[in-house]
Amino acid sequence: MYFTDRGIEELEKRRGEEEITFEWLAEQLRTFVDLNPDFEVPVERLATWLARLDDDEDEDE
Repeated sequence: MYFTDRGIEELEKRRGEEEITFEWLAEQLRTFVDLNPDFEVPVERLATWLARLDDDEDEDE
């Protein structure tokens, strides 16, 4: 288990039943980066990865 899994597990436990939009998630990520500019690159990479999740499936067809 990675150290970050603890945060992911807490997120799942506390908010796992909620439904959100990607618009809401994007706004939360922007706010997080505004408050924590050192995390801009990792957040950008996560957002890009999430945005492109289906790209591999499209290329295989």
